[in-house]
Amino acid sequence: MESNKETKKVLSKSDITKVGLRCTLLQSMFNYERMQSGGWLISMLPELKKIYKDDKDGLREAMKDNLNFINTSPPLAGMLMGMLLSLEEAKAERETISGLRVALFGPIAGIGDSLFWFTLLPIVAGISASFAQEGNILGPLIFFLVYLGMFLVKIPFTHLGYNAGYKAVDTIAENAKKIAHAATILGVTVVGALIANYVNITLLPEITMGEGNVVNIQKDLIDTIFPKLLPFLYTILMYYLMKFKKVKSTTLIIITFLGVMVLSYLGIL
Repeated sequence: MESNKETKKVLSKSDITKVGLRCTLLQSMFNYERMQSGGWLISMLPELKKIYKDDKDGLREAMKDNLNFINTSPPLAGMLMGMLLSLEEAKAERETISGLRVALFGPIAGIGDSLFWFTLLPIVAGISASFAQEGNILGPLIFFLVYLGMFLVKIPFTHLGYNAGYKAVDTIAENAKKIAHAATILGVTVVGALIANYVNITLLPEITMGEGNVVNIQKDLIDTIFPKLLPFLYTILMYYLMKFKKVKSTTLIIITFLGVMVLSYLGIL
């Protein structure tokens, strides 16, 4: 396996650098159906075309896979892109690549958001604002340089992800089924957490059990027995309609939007 690595390697360092620069487009086609998937694919597409130059079916599968839902931290997105490209280049199992993608984008989002958006930028913004209030040019200059650094750091992170994935190709290939299974479990866990955070349904009706004793159906009954039950059931319903009834996502969004307005007007939600 070790001797085959050079024959598999088709991406150059400049290709990976370009991915790091291009991942700035991650949010370019942001939507509520698949979040960053459009920008994600655009960032990797030239390299995928190079990897699957003589394999149209392989390119089609890779493009389809990378158009699935993803929502991660932009500064660290290149690291995951680099890792997945190394696996694409080594022709790893599609199930393994997909599983790792789903399993890792959530944790990377948590780390990146905590590090950059919730720690670094607020601190730098506070320091910059204090300088700016005094009329000191260092205020906007410091903030600009830090933001520029956040942009440029995508390049070394992309190389880091690619090199890490490339060095681990043999291990991943030998344990593909175990890794895919573990990644799938972690991915399902991440999706469950996303449902709990993104989907919120609150019922307003209350039941009067006697004088001065009012029970809120949502707070006192449903949340006590099974927190987030309604978001879970609604997500399962949407999945069923999309997967088995082939209802388009845009149709479901419209139905949801109209349903919310009607139920809110009736005082149910």
